[in-house]
Amino acid sequence: MSSAARKKVGVLISGRGSNLQALLAAGAEPDFPAEIVLVVSSKPDAQGLARAARAGVATRVVPRRDFARREDCDAAMTAALEEAGVELVCMAGFMRLLSAAFVAHWRDRLINVHPSLLPLFPGLDTHARALAAGVKLHGCTVHFVRLEMDSGPIVGQAAVPVLPGDTEDALAARVLAAEHRLYPHCLRLVAGGRVKVVDEMAAIAEPGADAGARILNPAP
Repeated sequence: MSSAARKKVGVLISGRGSNLQALLAAGAEPDFPAEIVLVVSSKPDAQGLARAARAGVATRVVPRRDFARREDCDAAMTAALEEAGVELVCMAGFMRLLSAAFVAHWRDRLINVHPSLLPLFPGLDTHARALAAGVKLHGCTVHFVRLEMDSGPIVGQAAVPVLPGDTEDALAARVLAAEHRLYPHCLRLVAGGRVKVVDEMAAIAEPGADAGARILNPAP
């Protein structure tokens, strides 16, 4: 696929960037419909910045403390993203609430990965809460971002079993591995124009696919 036909993607991070790495790897594939052109971090010491640098991707650091208002910080992020020609934005471990103006500006062009099967367990400590609830399946969700935290039309989900004797760390590692598969797959769908938001639900063009009994849904 020619670079001109690929969607330009910006990734927002705050930490180690393991999901960023999965997106970078996918973007390096010649047939992937998106390329990562900018990584924006809320923290100057985020490990994900080094991952981006190794991949030859431009980076920017936009700390909240440098701005009087959250809206001003988010406006600076939007300016950096648009200067780089970004068309889609992925949140990958971005640990800061976004302003209403930012969410509205990037509406239906901003996606996030969350470590639970939404609408179950929004917010923090999802793995501990899943274990405490006694659920038999846990997982992750990629969704379009809305102002309410961890809400918005769901693009895809991946489920993992909760095993007898699971610890929070063991379950978290299993879910993270699923995130690394799901997020690039969902970005492929969105960047490839196969997802349309209709009545606050993500409709996916998936010709010939059987939606029965999947662990990764939609299936690759």
